[in-house]
Amino acid sequence: MTQLLQEAFEKVAKLSLEEQDAIAQWILAELASERKWDEDFASSADLLDRLASEAIDDYAQGRTTPIRPNKL
Repeated sequence: MTQLLQEAFEKVAKLSLEEQDAIAQWILAELASERKWDEDFASSADLLDRLASEAIDDYAQGRTTPIRPNKL
């Protein structure tokens, strides 16, 4: 465990049990969310490659329009 994480846990340990549980739930939810993003991203690599290739081909064939942020 890193020193920073140890320090955070020591501070959390001084909170009420309800606050500790709330922080624990938040940490667990964040970890699960990160894991889900990693899985989703890893499983979509082929699709992202195909979409990128299509976008490059569209640009090369002149089938794209420049984005004009001031006109959005």
